[in-house]
Amino acid sequence: MKKKLLGLLLTVAMVAGMTACGSEPAATTGGNQGGELIKVGIINNDSNESGYRTANNKDLQNMFTEANGYAASFAYSNQNDEQVNAAQKFIQDGVEYLLLSAADTAGWDTVLKDAQTAGVKVILFDRVIDADSSLYEASIVSDMDKEGETAVTWLTNQGLSEYNIIHLQGVIGNAAQKGRSGALNTAVENNANWNLVIQQTANWSAEEAQQIVQSVIDSGESFNVIYAENDDMAKGAVAALDKANISHGVGKDVIIMGFDCNTWALQELYNKNWNYDGQCNPFQASKIHEIIQKLEKGETISPKVIIMEEKGFDANEITEDDIKNYGI
Repeated sequence: MKKKLLGLLLTVAMVAGMTACGSEPAATTGGNQGGELIKVGIINNDSNESGYRTANNKDLQNMFTEANGYAASFAYSNQNDEQVNAAQKFIQDGVEYLLLSAADTAGWDTVLKDAQTAGVKVILFDRVIDADSSLYEASIVSDMDKEGETAVTWLTNQGLSEYNIIHLQGVIGNAAQKGRSGALNTAVENNANWNLVIQQTANWSAEEAQQIVQSVIDSGESFNVIYAENDDMAKGAVAALDKANISHGVGKDVIIMGFDCNTWALQELYNKNWNYDGQCNPFQASKIHEIIQKLEKGETISPKVIIMEEKGFDANEITEDDIKNYGI
């Protein structure tokens, strides 16, 4: 049953650590009917970690407002244990809905069972978790495995005689990293001419990525592909290449691949400084809102898993309209 807002809204701010394009963010809809607000606790990753996360957080903040009928509290962390603690606090505070973008796929069973016992409905967004589907109402996510497969298929189609790859991974253990790494690992295992020069996490950070690529350059080992699991790491990698006067992009020495479709990254593709960017759609708030409204009416959500529509962009094909329509 809906609960009346009893005091000032609680805002939990927990910021820790460093983590992945789509249509325009949804306009706010709905409203405060009868003075009652739906109490929602939203757990997300650090909102400053990347352009994707900033867009994702802004989309949620624009949707879950008093004007749209919500009393929303937010918690931010890239650490799973801190997110779990935030979830437990939200449950104790009596939220009706717990919205979760998990830092890690594992470790959620206990707190989700606690939520279920307390009558709190859980909705996953952005990332999947390793938990039985009975513990949540719905999951609005990107298909990270498909993102990786789409990128690796594109790379395969480049027809290089030899693939010497610098692989810059995101934070190890989360769904984005697993999906984007998995497809590349499979290709390396199955193709004798695919070689990982280095495979190392840069924790979604441009600075860490630049340091890793610089270390490879300093070692003298040759490479012709940089597969970065987000745009920021690709940006850092390019900074190292520029410093060493190594050419990159279409028809150049090194192929540059990123993910997320930041507007500035798509512009790099359009300018042919990069080669590929994989889309990750951050605009999930309107779908979450629709699900909550259905649950409020007692409806069952089927199917539980809702996959965001996404694509990959090639520097030789991208248009100015693509940048306008898909950049975040």
